[in-house]
Amino acid sequence: MGHIAQTEAAGLVGIGLYTPAEAGRLLLISPAKISRWLRGHEANGKQYEPLWRPQVDLGDEGIFLGFRDLQEVRVASTFIEKGLSAQRVRQAIELARDLVGEARPLSTAKFRSDGRTVFLQVVEEDGQTKLIDLFRKQFAFRDVIERSLTNLDYDEAGVPAVWWPLGRTKSVKIDPTRSFGQPIEAETSVPVDALVSAVEAEGSPEAAARTWDVPIRAVKRALAFRREMDMRSVA
Repeated sequence: MGHIAQTEAAGLVGIGLYTPAEAGRLLLISPAKISRWLRGHEANGKQYEPLWRPQVDLGDEGIFLGFRDLQEVRVASTFIEKGLSAQRVRQAIELARDLVGEARPLSTAKFRSDGRTVFLQVVEEDGQTKLIDLFRKQFAFRDVIERSLTNLDYDEAGVPAVWWPLGRTKSVKIDPTRSFGQPIEAETSVPVDALVSAVEAEGSPEAAARTWDVPIRAVKRALAFRREMDMRSVA
C-alpha cells in the first residue's frame, strides 16, 4: 500500500484494498480478466461495459478492488465458467440489485437463497437450453452458488464480512475492517506479511515468534499461506 497516499488510505478503512494481481492470486482468476470485467473493454469494434463499478476509485492510479468486489468476482466467475457471457452476468447483477437492495448483490446471503429466478430470467432471454435447465433446478443453482462462496462468514445483515481464502483450518482470514483487508493470522490477528517479514529479518520462525510474542504455529501458518500465494503467482 506504499503507493496510496495517507489521506486516501484513511478512506479505505473497512473496505479493503487489492490490485488485480493480488485479487487474482487470492481468487485463482487471471488479473487481466478481472481488470477487463471491472474496467470494461472493446472487442471487434464493440464496447463492453464493466460488470459493476469497483468499491475503490483512486482515479488515475488504476483498477483496485474492495473486499466486496472480491466476493462478487468469485460468483461472477463461476457463472461465466458455466457458460453465461460476462454481459449477461452484468444484466443479472442489475436485476439482482432490486431483489437484494445491495450494489453488490451476488455474494449476499439473500441472493444465495432467492437469486435463482434472476439468472433464470437472464438465460431465458438467450434461449440457452442447458443453462435454463441448470438454473431452473433449485438444487443445481444452490450448488453453483455454494461452491463459489465457500469459507465465507456473514454479518447480521447477510453481507460478507470475513473470508478464509484457504479454509478455516489454515487459520488465515481476510477481514476488511482489519489491516485494510490484508490476510491476517487468525489466532493472533497479526498480518501475514508482518510475520513473514519477521522471519526474513530474524532468520528463523522461532526468532520471529519471539519478536512478535506469538506461538510458533502462528508464524508457520503465515509462512504456509505465503508459500501458497507465491506458487499461485508462478503458475
